[in-house]
Amino acid sequence: MSKPLFRKVLIANRGEIALRVIRACRELGIPTVAVYSTADEHSLHVKMADEAVCIGPPRSKLSYLNIAAILSAADITGADAIHPGYGFLSENPEFARLCRECKMTFIGPSPANIEAMGEKTRARAIAREVGVPLLPGTLAAVAGVEEAVTVADEIGYPVIMKAAAGGGGKGIHVVYNAQQLRSSFDRASSEAGAAFGNPAMYVEKYCEHPRHVEIQVLCDKHGNRIFLGERDCTIQRRHQKILEESPSPIMDAKLRDAMGRAAMKLCTAVKYENVGTVEFLVDENKNFYFMEMNARIQVEHPVTEMVTGLDLLKEQLRAAAGLPLKIKQSDIHLQGHSIECRINAEDPERMAPSPGTITAFHVPGGLGVRIDSFVYDQYKVLPFYDSLIGKLIVHAPTRLEAIAKMRQALDEFVVEGIKTNIPFHKKILASKKFRDADYDTHFLEEFLPKYE
Repeated sequence: MSKPLFRKVLIANRGEIALRVIRACRELGIPTVAVYSTADEHSLHVKMADEAVCIGPPRSKLSYLNIAAILSAADITGADAIHPGYGFLSENPEFARLCRECKMTFIGPSPANIEAMGEKTRARAIAREVGVPLLPGTLAAVAGVEEAVTVADEIGYPVIMKAAAGGGGKGIHVVYNAQQLRSSFDRASSEAGAAFGNPAMYVEKYCEHPRHVEIQVLCDKHGNRIFLGERDCTIQRRHQKILEESPSPIMDAKLRDAMGRAAMKLCTAVKYENVGTVEFLVDENKNFYFMEMNARIQVEHPVTEMVTGLDLLKEQLRAAAGLPLKIKQSDIHLQGHSIECRINAEDPERMAPSPGTITAFHVPGGLGVRIDSFVYDQYKVLPFYDSLIGKLIVHAPTRLEAIAKMRQALDEFVVEGIKTNIPFHKKILASKKFRDADYDTHFLEEFLPKYE
C-alpha cells in the first residue's frame, strides 16, 4: 500500500461536512482527528474519527472559531494537515497562514487566494482587470451612505447593497430608491459587521430576474486548472440556497464554455489552488455577470460529484498534498442530472429553527439516492449552529427523472420529533414552474407565497 498523503488530518468543522471529510480520508488511508464543542460530544463526526479533542463550549466563537484551540488540538494529536470544511474558518486567510506557520497543510486555497477572492470588492476589481463581465457598481467599499446614494443615482435603481466581506447570502439589501437606501444602509452595514467582522458595503446594479449559476473549479499547485461544469442555485429563499442541481436547465454548450473560460481567467489571475466556486448571475438573454468566488468546498458539491463521477474531497486532499491533477478539461463529461435538497431542522412556514430530539429517523434508498447527514435516531438537534441536518441528493439520466426520483425519496424520508423543511421541498418539486424550469431567483416569493 502506498504512503498516505498526510500523516493525520484534523477536521476544523462539525456536522455533515466533517463526516464527509472523514470518509474521504479513510478511503485514502489517512487517520483523522475530530474537534468538537461540549454541545457536540455525542455528534457522529466525533464517534467516527480516529481521535477527538474537545475545543470549547457551545458558542462557535469559543470553539469552532477558536484558532488557538484548533491549532493546539492539531499539535497534540500530531496532525500535519487541517481541513476547514465550509463556513467557520474555511475562508479565513489568517487561519490558513497560521496553519502554514505551524508546519501544517491547510487543505484549501492559499492565504493569498483567499484574500484575493474573499474580499468581494477586490474580487470584482480582479474580474474587471481580466475581462470577466460585471454588473455596474463599485470596485471598492463605499465610504458611507452619501457615496452609496451617488453611485446608485449614476447606475440607476434598483441597486443591491452587499457586504464587502460577505458570503452565504448575508448582508444583502435590495433598494429601489434613494429613500430606501438611506433608511437601510446603516442596518445593512451593522449586519455585515456582526456577521463578518467588517461593516464595509459596496453597491451593485440589481439584476431583477436572474438565474444563479456557479462554476466548480479544480486546480493544483502546478498550474493545472479545470472546471467541472456548473450548478444551478436559483431556488433561494432570502438569498439562502435551498435546492441545487446540475446541469443547469438553461445551459447550452456555448454558454457553459464561455462561463467556464471566465472562471478559468479568474483562477489564472490569482494562481488559484485547490477547489473553489465562481458564482454568476445569468439574465433572461443569457448574459452572465460575475458575483463572487467562494474559496472553499461548497455545501452543494455533491451534485457535481454525481454528474462527473469525481470525489471532490479526495481531489482536495491530493491537490493540497502537491499532486498534479490526473484529469484534463477534455476528460470532463457531465452524465445525467443531479438534484440536491438541503434538509433543515426548521419550521418552513415561519422559517424558524426547530431544535429538539429526533424520535424517529429513516432515510430513503435505492439506485441514485445519496444521503449526507450526521444525525440519527434520538440525536438532539442543537440550537447553537446552522439548522442543516443533512442533504438528500439524487442522480438520474434526465432532469424529469431526477425530479421524480427526488419526490419519491422525500416521501420515504422520515424525521420525527422536530420539524423539517421536507414538506417545503415537496411543494417546490410539485410546481409546474419548477418542472418546466421556468423560474428565476424570485420563484419562492412569487409561486409559493404561503411560505414567505
